[in-house]
Amino acid sequence: MLIGTFTPKLDEKGRLILPAKFREELASGLVMTRGHEKCLFVFPIADFMTLQSQLRAAPLTSKQARDFNRVLLSGAHDEIPDKQGRVTIPPILRTWASLGRELAVVGTGNKVEIWDAKAWEDYLEGASAAFDDAAPEVVPGF
Repeated sequence: MLIGTFTPKLDEKGRLILPAKFREELASGLVMTRGHEKCLFVFPIADFMTLQSQLRAAPLTSKQARDFNRVLLSGAHDEIPDKQGRVTIPPILRTWASLGRELAVVGTGNKVEIWDAKAWEDYLEGASAAFDDAAPEVVPGF
C-alpha cells in the first residue's frame, strides 16, 4: 500500500528520488501522468494497465470519456526507476504541475501523487474542512 507524505527535492536534471517506502512497489515499472488538482499521478505499471483496460471500455461516443482519456494518456510517461530509486519527471509534466525544486510526494493507497510543496500545503489547508465534513458520507461509520 502506498501511503504517507514525503518531501524530496527535484534535482537539476528533473529527477526525483522516490521515497524508500515506495520503491519496492514501483521497482518493476511505473507510469507517471497528469493528475487532478494539478498534481502528477504515479501508478505501478500493473495498476496502470488495469486502469487502461477500464478506459478502453468507455464509450467512444462520450466526449467526457474522450477528453479524460486524452488528458490522462497524452502526458503519460513510463519508466523503471534506476538503482538509486530515481525517476525523471519529463519537462511537459513538470511544467503542467508547476513543480519547483521542493516537492510533496503523497501516497494515496493505489497510487502516488507528486505535488509542488507549496501547492500541496495550500491544497491540504483547503481540503481539511471538506475532509471533516465528508467523512460520514465517504466512509460510513468513520
